[in-house]
Amino acid sequence: MARTSSDFALKTRNTDEASPRPKARLDLFKFVPFRLNRLAAEVSSALAVEYQERHGLDIPAWRVIATLGFRVDACSAQYIAQCTRTHKSTISRAVTMLLHEELIERVENEADRREFRLQLTRKGRALYEELFPQLLRREDEILACLSAQERKQLSALLGKIEASLDLIQTSEEADAKQAY
Repeated sequence: MARTSSDFALKTRNTDEASPRPKARLDLFKFVPFRLNRLAAEVSSALAVEYQERHGLDIPAWRVIATLGFRVDACSAQYIAQCTRTHKSTISRAVTMLLHEELIERVENEADRREFRLQLTRKGRALYEELFPQLLRREDEILACLSAQERKQLSALLGKIEASLDLIQTSEEADAKQAY
């Protein structure tokens, strides 16, 4: 008996229905959380060159200095951990190293004498004042591929995502809400 093309099509269709379809796979390179994480790691590493090679600071130590540098008042290590989204043990190790290097110091919390707050020493403030213009310059280099309008759009879009996740977006907001 000769087979016709319709017999072949029917057999193919039956075979296709019997075999499971390949499951859709997650393409990490299109998955926004992966892209944001990878981008953040790359940008962080690019900026780290400024403070690692010249000053021997690692990323957590810089996060402590940067957080204390933009604040008016001293703050707790817990504030720094929450603000930077860095594990508290990582911040604790960085604080210990920075205390040893005399870049930060502990001050007594007036409201709760059991708690100490952290602030930059003169040496730490000088380091911060030296580094932040270099980091802003490096940020400009990284963002040079974007027009001024695209930079504004990127900032606005990041702000929308941060707001949707209830992330505090400014130091003034953090201070006003005493969120950290």
